[in-house]
This record gives sequence, structure tokens and C-alpha cells, in this order.
Amino acid sequence: MRTRLCLAVSAVLLTTTGCADAPRTVPLPPVEPLTVEVAAASSGGACRLLDFAVIEEHTGVRFDVAAAGDRADTHTCVLRAGDRTLPELTLTVTDSSIDVPTFNADVLPKGAAKVPKLGQVAYRRTVTKNGPVAEVGWLATESRLATLHWTCEKGTAKAEVEELTGKLVELAATIDTRSL
Repeated sequence: MRTRLCLAVSAVLLTTTGCADAPRTVPLPPVEPLTVEVAAASSGGACRLLDFAVIEEHTGVRFDVAAAGDRADTHTCVLRAGDRTLPELTLTVTDSSIDVPTFNADVLPKGAAKVPKLGQVAYRRTVTKNGPVAEVGWLATESRLATLHWTCEKGTAKAEVEELTGKLVELAATIDTRSL
């Protein structure tokens, strides 16, 4: 027994002191960076109402950055694509107690076109004064004011912005402001 113990200790000492074969270095393949897609909803605020894939389905633009904020009864979400500043999509939802006549008198912008079948009352408009903007606003069934505001890159043709406004109306119809 003592002899076996001495042999085992000798083998361990020989292996750890470098008398055994040197360990081989095994080359490892390069590691690709891991990209994890995070849902817009993870940003909180009004972003909980948005989904990057649904937005892309309706607009043809893939957003992947979301930032949200809450202040009093207003919830916002701003979306961008990567490190680009434009286009930018903003959703704002505000708790309100206004009714349809008040919306029409105080919220509905001059020159905006009314949109049927979106909330209690809704509008769409394009603005080109300070850069091309497509906007859809509506009074949701639970008296929340909601606005989708898309800021386009400078030089975007007015016809393209008008077309985008129609796509925003379709997108707005998918947003359930009650779940906020």
C-alpha cells in the first residue's frame, strides 16, 4: 500500500513539474459578435404598444432603437434605425377627458384630413415647413389622445410623405392604447 502511494505521489509530482508532455495549444475559431434583438416594448413607456416587426410590415422601414419616457399622464416612445437620426417615429399617448367636439375644436390641426374608423375621431396630415413630417392623431375609445409623428429625411418628396401618412393610419389601427 505504501509503495502504491509513493508511486502515485511520484507520478503527480513528475506531471506537475514539467517532466510529462507539454500541453498542446488548441486553436479556437474566431468568435462572431453576438447580436441580440431587443423588443421595443422593453423600453417601457408608450414603446410597450409598439413592435418593430409590425412597424416594418406597415411602413417598410426597420427600426431597432427605442427610447421611452413618462411624465404625468403622457407616455412617449421614440424609434430610430441604428445610428441614423432620421427617419424617426414618435408615439405619444396622453390620458384625457376630452370628447369628440373638443377634439375637433382644439386638437384637429387646420388643413388636416379626417380619418374614418380610427378611434372616436382621427386626422392625418403632412407638414413640409420645417422638414417633411407625416402625422396621424386620434382620440382613442378610452379618451386617450394618441399621435404618431414620423420625421422624414430632408428632401423627401411630398408624395412620398403623403403615402407614408396612409401607412401610419394603418399602423395606428394596430395600436391598442388601452394596454398602456
